[in-house]
Amino acid sequence: MSFLDRIRACNAHDLSHFRPFEVEGHRIGWIRPALADQLPDVDPGFVVTPERVTIAPEVRDFEARSAVLEHAARFLVEQGAVKALRNEFYPVLPKWGAEPLARIDRAVVAQFGISAYGLHVNGFVRQPDGSLSLWIGRRARDREVAPGQLDNLIAGGQPIGLSLAENLIKEAEEEAGIDAALASRAVPVGAVTYTMETKAGLKPDTLFLYDLELDPEFEPKNTDGEVETFELWPLDRVAESVRTTTDWKFNVNLVVIDFLVRHGWLTPEEPDYLEIVTSLRR
Repeated sequence: MSFLDRIRACNAHDLSHFRPFEVEGHRIGWIRPALADQLPDVDPGFVVTPERVTIAPEVRDFEARSAVLEHAARFLVEQGAVKALRNEFYPVLPKWGAEPLARIDRAVVAQFGISAYGLHVNGFVRQPDGSLSLWIGRRARDREVAPGQLDNLIAGGQPIGLSLAENLIKEAEEEAGIDAALASRAVPVGAVTYTMETKAGLKPDTLFLYDLELDPEFEPKNTDGEVETFELWPLDRVAESVRTTTDWKFNVNLVVIDFLVRHGWLTPEEPDYLEIVTSLRR
């Protein structure tokens, strides 16, 4: 395997398997035909044709659109397609920074192929010889997604109603026991994007990235039960693990590869370098 293989795995999809989902002329998602054809019976606010799915133009405001999506979410639970709703809501956006058109339960975002956003924090330590080490979390074995796999020090989805800065502080405390003063030292360093077809549906995701340099004496402590252990790994070990194993949560591979590029571990001497760099942002 290679770094490029990890990126390609996160971008494996075929849009011919989906119908576009539109609201007010904005394409905001992708839905498989089997689900799309059932939606008008779930809520008359859905209008379905062989070409697309839309929300009826008379369903005009945020709350009304959100109610239509909530009916669909509960239908997916009743059908057994989703175990349970999360009661954590993501914004439905025509683009990042725009006003939300609706909200949707996090549990059904992939079924509607709606663009989701999150943040990942690379917690790193600079060793006396100048080399870098990265804090790695192992996800709890009872996690629904990627149980027992390796993760960043801090990561989380971006819910509606919180700024990225507020969410970073919340996730830092919950996942690593990092207080607001230390979390606020995290530096925004860009984003990676990918579109991945899964059993649930389509994941067109954007991960906002942060680097947080930590003192050698720092030790993270999980407080929400979502992380089993933390370990501090030399960057060489991190890179080798990403390249040669499947131990990492799928999208964390992209975050780590981006870190390797930005900190000069992965250089233009890598044969796939240009494709790696351009493929992290699609």
